[in-house]
Amino acid sequence: MKIQADRTAIMSDEEIVELYWQRDEQAIKATDIKYRKNLISIATNILHDKCDSEECLNDAYMRAWNAIPPARPVFLQSFLATIMRRTAINRFNANQAQKRVVSEFTVSLSELEDIISSESDINTEAEADGLAGAISDFLRSLPERQMYIFVSRFYMAESLPKISKELGCSISTVKREIVEIKEELKKKLEREGYVL
Repeated sequence: MKIQADRTAIMSDEEIVELYWQRDEQAIKATDIKYRKNLISIATNILHDKCDSEECLNDAYMRAWNAIPPARPVFLQSFLATIMRRTAINRFNANQAQKRVVSEFTVSLSELEDIISSESDINTEAEADGLAGAISDFLRSLPERQMYIFVSRFYMAESLPKISKELGCSISTVKREIVEIKEELKKKLEREGYVL
């Protein structure tokens, strides 16, 4: 599903979602106009491959088409970012199985291993949901700058130089803030009974 879009008209999220609900293929075009750059950035941060990122973009559009309806996302950008992230991670895992890719994604995940490891007590889907909720609550409690750092690094898989450039500070400052955020997250999870 290759998109050739007229880049002049940007619709509101509500209008785009309504197009999906009407099963109007213009929904894909409108999504591409508004969110292509953001979605490609997410995939590229994980995959570091332009061709794979473009393929993931097309897959993400198809998944959005299949998900809306029944879903009616309130925050379309977050909804699409989640779809793209999952799509890119699936591609990353397939590439890893073929030993083709080293990316910022593996680096950012390794930075969380001391907090959330595969040997933790997460044995059921309910426990995983509880952990996800605890992390989400923690993120909402952070100041905006720290939330930006955490989400950029561990959700969007942004590089440290890019984050530091966006914030106008040194890489060492970002690293220090990441350490502080991780320490606070670890304390919260331990208080909530997660064995780390």
